[in-house]
Amino acid sequence: MERIVSVSGGQSSAYIAANYPFDHLLFSLVTIDDPRCAPKDKKIVQMVSDKIGREFIATAEDDTIIHTMFDLEQFVGHEINWVTGDSFDHVVTYKGGWLPNKLHRYCTVEMKLRPMFRFWRENIGEPVEMAIGFRAGEERRANRMMERLNDDGLITFKDVVGHSKNGRRKWAEIAWQRRVFPMMADGVHRDRVVEFWKGKPVRFAERNNCVGCFHRNPILLNLMFQKFPEKMEWFREQELRENRGQWRSDVTYTQVKKHRTQMSMMDLDEFNECDSGHCGL
Repeated sequence: MERIVSVSGGQSSAYIAANYPFDHLLFSLVTIDDPRCAPKDKKIVQMVSDKIGREFIATAEDDTIIHTMFDLEQFVGHEINWVTGDSFDHVVTYKGGWLPNKLHRYCTVEMKLRPMFRFWRENIGEPVEMAIGFRAGEERRANRMMERLNDDGLITFKDVVGHSKNGRRKWAEIAWQRRVFPMMADGVHRDRVVEFWKGKPVRFAERNNCVGCFHRNPILLNLMFQKFPEKMEWFREQELRENRGQWRSDVTYTQVKKHRTQMSMMDLDEFNECDSGHCGL
């Protein structure tokens, strides 16, 4: 059974890529169609476009993660396969119709899992081990991830498998991965991961995933407005469109932006990993 390491841009999944055997490294990039959010370095824009096989405009994630992937590829000496689905703009408009939220988190399915699944279907086609970067002490997170297995202990994914005579798409649940947690098995805690990356030529963002993730604490989101004003404006403006709803039920992103917090960017370390909105990949 081949092994895929899902690298998210964080130190933990990168630690697995650097210290455990694998057959494929896979990174799923969330894109948005807002030129205001484009990286300032045009060379990086072209490099990402080459990686994903289409024009790259911007990402909803911290741009540092783009550098992480290129750095990590050089560090481990192995190609990282980049995948991406439809842009966040397209997914909200045509696949959701409303903004994803804590109860209906279809963004992870459409922009992380589906592109990864389709890479697997096109390039492998047999069940694989998927190594996930959860560390020792994160068993609860791993258990939540393992709640929905088929009788063979595999994760399934629902995707289009063909079309009927009348043109309608045929859908099926396909078993494709067995999730493994090598750092949990070996007792690797956060301090060991952080120590490993000290002095290594790999840049890391402070947090992974979308900068405006609705799982993040509102105070942290306010700080994100300070650090990523263009990207956070993209998130805020999605709520201003008719019949889109809100990212969170308790507060709008306009209210988040206007809040006068007593915290500063120096206080980002006060937020733990749960507050950071880690989507489990």
